Amino acid sequence: MSPVPGYDVVVAGGGPAGCAAALALVRAGRSVLLADAGTGPPKAGEALVSVGRLLLADLGVEQPVLGSGHLPCHGNLSAWGSAELHAVDFLNDPYGHGWHLDRPLFDRRLREAARAAGAEVAEHTGVRCPSRQPDGTWRLALRDRFGGGERTVRCRWVVDATGRGAAIAVRSGARRCTGDRLTAFHLTLDPAAPQATTDGRSLVESDPDGWWYTALLPSRRRLVAYFTDPDLPAATARGAEQFRERLLATRHLSRQVRPHGLTTLRPPRRAPAHSAHLDRVHGDGWTAAGDAAAAFDPLSSQGILTALYTGLSAGRAVDARLHGDRAALPDYAAKVATARAAYQHGHRAVHAQETRWADRPFWARRQRHTRPNPHPRKGETLR
Repeated sequence: MSPVPGYDVVVAGGGPAGCAAALALVRAGRSVLLADAGTGPPKAGEALVSVGRLLLADLGVEQPVLGSGHLPCHGNLSAWGSAELHAVDFLNDPYGHGWHLDRPLFDRRLREAARAAGAEVAEHTGVRCPSRQPDGTWRLALRDRFGGGERTVRCRWVVDATGRGAAIAVRSGARRCTGDRLTAFHLTLDPAAPQATTDGRSLVESDPDGWWYTALLPSRRRLVAYFTDPDLPAATARGAEQFRERLLATRHLSRQVRPHGLTTLRPPRRAPAHSAHLDRVHGDGWTAAGDAAAAFDPLSSQGILTALYTGLSAGRAVDARLHGDRAALPDYAAKVATARAAYQHGHRAVHAQETRWADRPFWARRQRHTRPNPHPRKGETLR
């Protein structure tokens, strides 16, 4: 019988957090397997704020990852707290402009960078049946989702970067804490006619039951998303015609989307967008990063930035722990807690600015949370 292959670390999840962790670990001299299941619909319309270039530079991948293929974002528009449109441009931002990402391309380049740095990358491969062994190692089954079979590997540590589900952390006894039930309904519009003038800035516009977001994609298609709570009447407008009617009722967003044509819309897709976190981000032989550790409301525009930050920090902490530093993982947990606290403060402050519909359930719920709650509601991850 051939020996079971062994690694210092297996990283489960090939998104930004998993790739950042893998890059940090291989650059520290660790043997790493990065397993990317590649499940779920392709992500679109995600943005990276300008400071993200610093994290990519720390990982040594800024140029290859942020090369051609992404669309620069030079500013944001918002109608929030009033009907008037407010503009913020990035002209004076010390880090330059942000990006509307081609998300599949962004993730693929990160995995290519991890492979080039020395990680073994298993595409379309999920981590199954994690089992802690008596000698302190992990035994994991890797399954190719396209029928390539299953193999078993061993490792000293596992990084859970599997997203909001936090599959390995939850299986290891961690609990998911959810802060709300925000849900996104989104679709992608066709490119505008060549002669049409389109605005490359992102736009956020609130309404009585939630808020809208739109942005151009690198493909020149346009993403439109509506965020509300799943138990509210607005969440039942899933048909294309109902979605179209709500969209056209907006004051500013409707102007952005009209050049892309609204006569034949597909029903919007549904996706979780709630705030969530683990009650602990590390345990016996495992560490969580990215959305598995802390998932933020998309209004913050911090999702990919936080994924890169927690992935890089988790990778460095795991390396230090394998060197015997027992303070490394508590220090990492403190960093995640600090990032969450900053996010929560900003989240409360932003929602407190919208007072026009204080009696509507969506906003009343968030106004109740404008003061810190020391006992957040715990529950299962929304799927």
